[in-house]
Amino acid sequence: MSIFQGWGARSRILFNDKKGPWGLSSAGGGDGGDEPTPPPSGPWGNPPKRGTDGSQSTGGRSTVSSLDDFLRKNRDRFGGSGGGSGGGSSVPTNPRFFYWGLIGFVLFWLVSTTMHRIAPEERGVVTRFGRYSHTLSPGIGLTLPSPFDRVKKIDVENIREVTLGSAAEETLMLTGDQNIIDIAYQVRWNIRNPEQYLFELAQPDDTIKQVAESAMRAAIAQVSLQDAIGNRRGEIESRVAEEMQQTLDGYRSGVLIQGVAVKQADPPAAVNDAFKEDTAAQQEAGSYINQANAYALQLRQKAQGEATAFDKVYDQYKLAPQVTKRRMYYETMERVLQKVDKTIIEAPGVQSYLPLNELRRSAPKAGGQ
Repeated sequence: MSIFQGWGARSRILFNDKKGPWGLSSAGGGDGGDEPTPPPSGPWGNPPKRGTDGSQSTGGRSTVSSLDDFLRKNRDRFGGSGGGSGGGSSVPTNPRFFYWGLIGFVLFWLVSTTMHRIAPEERGVVTRFGRYSHTLSPGIGLTLPSPFDRVKKIDVENIREVTLGSAAEETLMLTGDQNIIDIAYQVRWNIRNPEQYLFELAQPDDTIKQVAESAMRAAIAQVSLQDAIGNRRGEIESRVAEEMQQTLDGYRSGVLIQGVAVKQADPPAAVNDAFKEDTAAQQEAGSYINQANAYALQLRQKAQGEATAFDKVYDQYKLAPQVTKRRMYYETMERVLQKVDKTIIEAPGVQSYLPLNELRRSAPKAGGQ
């Protein structure tokens, strides 16, 4: 406080100079002993007046005359013992409230900036004076108060998606057989290493897009148009995901590629209809080929079954040739004669059997022919 009083004394010396802002002071007393000159009027038309407390007033309004008065008034205001000029009263306050409020604010600041709750799907990256310090695991973590330590929470389990190419714009790529394909695909990824993700890549999303496009172009350049449109999409997706992961690991990006899905793989719009007709014809041809193969397989299995049955009969024939011949003869005659009209004539000396009922049924058929 003595320092402030010293400044106040210096300011009084400046204010008590013979020549003030309104001209010469009324204290007078020149070198030649001349009569004191009345002070000139101030910038508002009247000379400055001093109040009973030593402060200058202008036009009836009290102003602070020195730094001491200003500090005294502010000290009294905060301490609760001073009043305003002109006999005004102020509301007294207790300085204990101010101290307890200050202590409460400090405690709240310490608790809120040193204790951090990290969710199960999050990691807390701690920077000390702007430099990486360590990473907080899920739970309650303690750090130095701010601004010494700062914590940035990163969600490491959220699956993010990046879509490249859409129906509104074409993403044309060159295939291995010198054809052009319009392709749209989606990349799914999440954060594996939060500190690398924050500090190694300036723009992670743009980097992932550029790496995905480069890997997709490299994979499409190694296959034909029909393979890219047809049944090799899965191979292309796995190849792109593997190539992206290797590149991002080389960048120390802290990113884990979860998968790549090709949403659209078509020829350019100008020739898309012709390619669809060609694809439909190929599918129809493939269907006919599959039907022929199925019929050939059926005949082959039937022939193999008959050959197996003949082998079994031959094995029995070798054991008893006469019995087998007679049995085969009976079975053959049974198959031949069971669908025709028959007349059975027995040996001589035995009355023959004449099937009259069968002859009656067959007579109209003969007459109709």
